[in-house]
Amino acid sequence: MNPKSLRTLAMGTGVVLGGIVTLNLAYSVTLKTLHLVSEKKRKKVALPCMACRGKGFYICKLCKGNSTIEWSPLFDPIAINPCLCPTCEGNRVQRCLNCLGKGYD
Repeated sequence: MNPKSLRTLAMGTGVVLGGIVTLNLAYSVTLKTLHLVSEKKRKKVALPCMACRGKGFYICKLCKGNSTIEWSPLFDPIAINPCLCPTCEGNRVQRCLNCLGKGYD
């Protein structure tokens, strides 16, 4: 192949790939904008979540708000070690699983 045809091929490939990237970016921005608009509308008319009473969080059910759990690697423990709660990671609250932390259904 001669250099002119290679240059034309490279240029055409660049234009096609650039167009694909541009369309992908425009599509993702449009979807994100539409999602934000629909979430705002939904939040205005939605009822508050009954599980967390509209807060989005509630007291951790595994550690019951203590931030630690009792754990032993053996079935018949000789000593029980306090460990950081794996569910709330020591924050004492966990995100509502019913509304996923949004506060509304």
